[in-house]
Amino acid sequence: QVQLVESGGGLVQAGGSLRLSCAASGSIRSINVMGWYRQAPGSQRELVATITTGRSKYADFVKGRFTISRDNAKNTVYLQMNSLKPEDTAVYYCYVNVELTEYSGTYWQYWGKGTQVTVSS
Repeated sequence: QVQLVESGGGLVQAGGSLRLSCAASGSIRSINVMGWYRQAPGSQRELVATITTGRSKYADFVKGRFTISRDNAKNTVYLQMNSLKPEDTAVYYCYVNVELTEYSGTYWQYWGKGTQVTVSS
């Protein structure tokens, strides 16, 4: 019912920047929360950033370097990543909490398939 398409990952040198995008499509009435998680090899998935209609939150390890934003008209969330470090290497997953057109008042969580970010030293 809802599809998420991520883009923007890749290989970058330490200190560089990348911008991730995640576009949601389908039977969407509204989206309240959008966000990004990441998972490095051998590690658990961890929260990077979330954004609601008026507020964003960040994990301490990305504060001051990453910026999350959203375009409600496009149902798209972005993650601008600056001053990248080798330890930022991971698969980045977006998620959205969606109110479906068929089920007003209930929010469902959907996940993207992930995009690889690799930061070389």
